[in-house]
Amino acid sequence: MRQRSVVILTSVLTTGALTLTACGSRNDDSKGGDGNVTVTIGVDAPLTGQNSATGLGIQYGAQIAVDDANKNKSVPGVTFKVKALDDKAIPATGQQNASQFVAEKDVLGVVGPLNSGVATQMQQVLSAANLVEISPSNTAPELTQGKDWQTSKSRPFKNYFRTATTDALQGAFAADYAVNGLKKKKAFVVDDKQTYGAGLSKIFKEQFVKQGGQVIGTDHVNTGDRDFSTLATKIKKSGADLLYYGGQYDESQVLTKQLKEAGANIPLFGGDGMFTPTYIKTAGKAAEGDLVTSIGVPVDTLPAAKTFVDTYKAKKYPGDYGTYGSYAYDATTAIIKAVGQVVKDGKIPSDARNQVVDAVQKSSFDGISGKISFDEFGDTTNKQLTVYQVTNGEWKSVKSGVATPK
Repeated sequence: MRQRSVVILTSVLTTGALTLTACGSRNDDSKGGDGNVTVTIGVDAPLTGQNSATGLGIQYGAQIAVDDANKNKSVPGVTFKVKALDDKAIPATGQQNASQFVAEKDVLGVVGPLNSGVATQMQQVLSAANLVEISPSNTAPELTQGKDWQTSKSRPFKNYFRTATTDALQGAFAADYAVNGLKKKKAFVVDDKQTYGAGLSKIFKEQFVKQGGQVIGTDHVNTGDRDFSTLATKIKKSGADLLYYGGQYDESQVLTKQLKEAGANIPLFGGDGMFTPTYIKTAGKAAEGDLVTSIGVPVDTLPAAKTFVDTYKAKKYPGDYGTYGSYAYDATTAIIKAVGQVVKDGKIPSDARNQVVDAVQKSSFDGISGKISFDEFGDTTNKQLTVYQVTNGEWKSVKSGVATPK
């Protein structure tokens, strides 16, 4: 039996056909069994197939935040639930999921998605319904700062926020470490032609050259590719001392293995889309020495995150909590806190969606991943990044700090 609920989502809307009148009325079906209003926090992420290890980390990061809010009665008169939909890392599917969530008249907000490419299809739909969206993982700069962000920043959607910092900083941080930390001078750069991967690679290339390095070759792969033998040979012959890869772990974990088999004993360096134990498990010994950048500082070094990590492990939730789990927890908490400012005595105002967006913009609290607040573009004010390297079969942090692009 499915009851009516107020749904907070990680998803995307399709058109402007759904309006704020969706929040205009409430009936007895919106009450939980104990007389509370039920608010469902939806999660849109890849829960199967491509990128699912990190997608599941987002789902259960949100779940733990909801469980904590209910246990602590964070919002009197409100019981929260999670509803997760699988976008399979496909933009069109994310858009369909968004439409499904938005059609629910009691939806008040969104958490997600994982992929920047999916977000590009979700944003306009969610904006048309004025439904707040907070991604724990999107890093493409244009999502918050507009397509001309490098020359003229302009926020496209006031309802979109993120707890992850952008590739403008992540790419620069990686380039700086590659040249000044690893002392690499010749990079071969490959991307998967997707919004995230292509954008991150472009920024790395620009910053690597500005740091004094040389990009001696570039190429592209397709998502789903598994035969990189020709590319591996090409990289080896180029004389590169570093391979930079813009994309997800699904392809790079295979690429690094075939690269080493071709005799190119150079590290593969990538972004947060590669930061998962699954990469190491699949690549095996070939992953040793490879590197990634990821948002924030290591979650297991944050005292506030200890309970979260312990809970995730105790519940035996699938997926990787270390990549975006804590950021999903904080994104969900930001919406929960906003709902707390809007819903009084179990009563939801007719303009609740508008009010939730405004309340999220004013967020300021100590989350488990660090300070949670947003600038005028909806970007997180937490700019911390970390470089990790595979050492003895595990990701080990080697440098944390703030990027200073040239």
